[in-house]
Amino acid sequence: MADERNFRSSYYEKVGCRGVEEKKSLEILMKEKPWDRVKLKQFCLRFTVPAAYRNLVWKVLLDILPVYADSHQFVAEQRTDQYNHMLYAVEMLELVDMKAPRSEILLAMWLLENEERKPPKFPETNYNSADTFIPIANTLLQLYDDEVDVYWLSKMLTEIVRNMQKELPKLKEAFQSMLEKEDGELYNHLVEKKALDVLPLTKWFNCCFAGVLDDTSLTKIWDKICSGAPKILSFVAVTLVITLRRNILKARNGDEVLKCVSEIPEQCEEVVANKAIELWQYYAQPQNDQLAKK
Repeated sequence: MADERNFRSSYYEKVGCRGVEEKKSLEILMKEKPWDRVKLKQFCLRFTVPAAYRNLVWKVLLDILPVYADSHQFVAEQRTDQYNHMLYAVEMLELVDMKAPRSEILLAMWLLENEERKPPKFPETNYNSADTFIPIANTLLQLYDDEVDVYWLSKMLTEIVRNMQKELPKLKEAFQSMLEKEDGELYNHLVEKKALDVLPLTKWFNCCFAGVLDDTSLTKIWDKICSGAPKILSFVAVTLVITLRRNILKARNGDEVLKCVSEIPEQCEEVVANKAIELWQYYAQPQNDQLAKK
């Protein structure tokens, strides 16, 4: 039955039926006054957000814009003014080389807003926040033309990562438990080669796979993260490792395993994202409904 459901879902998606229905459902939600953030989260947890609406939906989910659609333009103008003031300030104070990559300029603005001289480390893990902010900003710069949106989305996604630092041990435990359940042979191989601790899980989780998976694959994952479900990152890690299992099983030590997971074939990236979401929804849907209500 599960195989039949997956086949039907895949078929509907290919012929465009599923996407049309999802778009209509989202448009109905967007006509409500005000928007119901709980319903919006539920939609994003169950479906992929249509690309045409993703930027707007993320901004409402992350409280960059309010749930009152009539106020969107005014608040967006205020966000733009804040962005321009910070951009002007970092240039006048010479806090960053204005010829630097755009993500570094956005980082300097974020530091100025937070009254920090250099990127702070997350206290729970001692992880440099710049290694979260910059990859996320680089990905968003590929997705969106408006740098104002890129700045605010980068800031709020980095805040999500900062807030989930205490949960990282649980995410890693969930990864190991799920991997053992889904592919015992691969799990035992990693244990035998003492390679579980070599996997860059902290890096993957703290950049939400930015710079690891391609931009279009990431958006599907970030739909869930913006909706309050960072646990999906464990499922992405499991799916990524299983997708690369053939090469990993040939690895003779931890260094070779690390090389395998650092060289992801381009054609695998969307497969990883799609399968990770399927696995996550299969195991975690009741929890997702609770998350959406928060």
